[in-house]
Order: sequence, then C-alpha cells, then structure tokens
Amino acid sequence: MIEVKNLVKRYGLIPAVDDISFTLKPGKIYGFLGPNGAGKSTTMNIMTGYIAATSGDVRINEYSIMEDPEEAKSFIGYLPEIPPVYPDMTVEEYLRFVAELKGVKRSERKDQVARAIQRTRLDHYRRRLIRNLSKGYRQRVGLAQALLGHPQFIILDEPTVGLDPNQILEIRKLIREIAISGDDVPEEERPIVLLSSHIMQEVSAVCDEILIIAHGRLIVMDTPENLIARYHVNDVYEIEARCSEERLGEVLAPFKEMAEFEFDSNDMPEGISKLILTFPKDADVAELLFKTMAKDGIPVRQFKCVVPTLEDIFLQLVAKADEEFAAREEEQMKEEKVKNATNSFEVTPMEEDPMQEDDDETEAEDDEAEPAEEEAAETKEGGDET
Repeated sequence: MIEVKNLVKRYGLIPAVDDISFTLKPGKIYGFLGPNGAGKSTTMNIMTGYIAATSGDVRINEYSIMEDPEEAKSFIGYLPEIPPVYPDMTVEEYLRFVAELKGVKRSERKDQVARAIQRTRLDHYRRRLIRNLSKGYRQRVGLAQALLGHPQFIILDEPTVGLDPNQILEIRKLIREIAISGDDVPEEERPIVLLSSHIMQEVSAVCDEILIIAHGRLIVMDTPENLIARYHVNDVYEIEARCSEERLGEVLAPFKEMAEFEFDSNDMPEGISKLILTFPKDADVAELLFKTMAKDGIPVRQFKCVVPTLEDIFLQLVAKADEEFAAREEEQMKEEKVKNATNSFEVTPMEEDPMQEDDDETEAEDDEAEPAEEEAAETKEGGDET
C-alpha cells in the first residue's frame, strides 16, 4: 500500500504541491490527471525519491521515502515519459544491465530478464540494437526495465505518448496485464500502477480510479463510473430536424414545462434546425420525443442523448479549481495590501541626536557663564568709582 501524507513542495514561496494526501491499494490502476503545471510530475518525482519534499511523507509498504529511501525505492518500478534506454545496447544487454543496477541477485537475473521480455512481447527483438527499434518498441523496452525486480509500485508517465493507434492499444493491454499479474496471484500481492496521462479515453479504458490535481491540490479521487454518475445531473437531447425552428418549437411545446429549450442552428445546413433540450436526470423521454415528432411528420436527421464524458468532467473540475485559485490569490493580495498599509502608518520613535545633546550642554555652559560675567562687570564698575 502507498500512503501520501500532507505532501508539500515549495519553490521559494510558490507551492508546486500543496498539502496532498491519498492512499493507493494493490491490484489497481490509478490515473493521475491534471493540466500542465498542476504538480503531477513533481508529485511523482517525490514518490520515486528523485526530489525531496518540503514537508509531508510518502510511505511505501511502511517504508518512508524520506527516512528509508533505499528500502522504499526497492519496491518501485518507474517508466518516465522518455524511456531511459541506451541505444548502443541490445534489448537483452540493456535489461541485464538494469537488473544489475537494481540489485537483482545474480542467480535471478537471467529469469527476470526473460520474464520481462516475454511480458512485453519483445522475444523477437531481444538481440536487436535499441537504436534500430521503433518508438513503440523502445517504449516496450522502457516498460520491461520498470518490471525488473518485481516492483510492487509501478509509475508510468505518459506511456503511450507519440505512439500510433495500434501501439497504444497494445501498451494499454500490457498495462492491464501487469496490474492483474495472473489470475493465480492474490489481489493484495498484485502491483499498484500509477498512470499519468492527458488522454481521457486512455484513462477511461485502463484505470480503476482517477486522481485529478490542479494548482498543486488534489481536487477529486474516485472511479470513472462514480465521477460520471456524480456529474451527470441532467439528460441532454440534441435533435436535428428538417424543418424551421418555429415549427419544431411548436411541435415540442408540451415539453417546455419540464425542459430547457436552446436552438443552435447556425452551423446547420439550410433547412435543418438543431434543438438542445435539457431535462432533469432520468426523465426517460426519448421515446416520447421521437413519437411526438413522427406524429407531426417532422423528418428527424439526428436524435441523440448526450452523456457527460470524463473529459467534460475534467474540464469542469479544473475550471472550478482555477476560479478558487484566483479567489485565493486575490484574497492574499488584499491581505498584503492591508499589511503594507498598516506598516506604513506605524510611527517609530526618533533616536536622540548626539549633536543635539552637545548643543544642549553648550547652552547650559553659556547660561552658567553669564552670571560670572555679570559679577565681573559689576566689580569693575565699583573699582572705577573708587
């Protein structure tokens, strides 16, 4: 099990990761989503021990990546976005080299390398130079090195970026097989896979749960099905019909009491009207809508119910996170202005000028000298009279 506790990473005063906490369980594939600059790569780099956190901790099978990095790292397999392969080595040479680096026992290296090659379908390429492989097969080599050492925590950063559609499907299949690890393996002994991707279709097809991060904060963690169910609050029907907007509105007027009407015919061919109807969730009116238009003889060009996709939900959540971030920034700016204004009105006591003290002493001496001068003048006057 992986536990991320109150993870914080700051660069100066800027938080790249802002108090993130979550738990990952064996036998599951987790999708790690977020816009560029959200903190995904920073979080993964901390989890692998590549960079240190400002505060917080990551525990992998009870070992802290901060306090026991060697023990914690022994459970990790990592495939970065650009596979760390050596092009002048053959596939087999490279995997033997990586096995040695990972500390795999000499007696087990041959079997582990053979097993990794088999699982990633590289049997016919084991003696090929890596430089002569396509991008898709280089990606497989990177995936094979991540599997060496029987890691219980596998991090895959954009594993299908730059691949063609066939290669993408094959890599997705491999990822699912890695997580299952065979039907005879108990779920608690299966690896944890953390998959970072910008491809929503890939996440929906492969991942069991999704983590979405924005501005360094975790904003949601749930299954794709639960997310869609949670944010599917309305049933939206899009109707394209060969008639005027006025006639389509008149025929469907009985539905106005329970639905929102919005015409969107600007980009439609001439003579085609498009109407978007928004009903409360589970209204179940599709059949009735179709029958109503058929009864009035309206030719229906297209009729579909629009269900929110994972991409729609992602954009909605990120937009909300952007608004909250902007509000926090504005509040901080207001606090800074108040603080600066308060500081500018504080009166600091003036230090005594040492030159002023000297002037005061001189004046005092002059005051003392004046009576003496007066006495001397009086004595002189008295002597003249005598």
